[in-house]
Amino acid sequence: MTLKIISGLLMLVTVYFGITHGARVFQKPTPEYQQMMASLGITQTLRPLIGIVSIVSALLILLPHTFFIGNAVRAMLLVLMMALALKARSYRFALIEIPFVIMPLAQIYLGHPLRTITS
Repeated sequence: MTLKIISGLLMLVTVYFGITHGARVFQKPTPEYQQMMASLGITQTLRPLIGIVSIVSALLILLPHTFFIGNAVRAMLLVLMMALALKARSYRFALIEIPFVIMPLAQIYLGHPLRTITS
């Protein structure tokens, strides 16, 4: 029961971050945000795609049948961001992303909190 509560809380935090970070690309970017994206090599045309993938993967996490796919896509997107940060020599950015990569992997391990236990 405790693992289901932890999994549920982790799922809510992950969905919140996925939607808010994905929606950020559709808002007017600040100069700092534009500079960060440019340093990572993310173009203006690629930004909306990353935002859509982030939002869709977060929404997929909510459903038990697509829970694994959503978490896997989210983890891959975060690893991609880390790789781009390392390529740009932004080690601080890459290190900040580590807990966010661990979250979907921990969720995959814990499973969906509403799934039924079957033999």
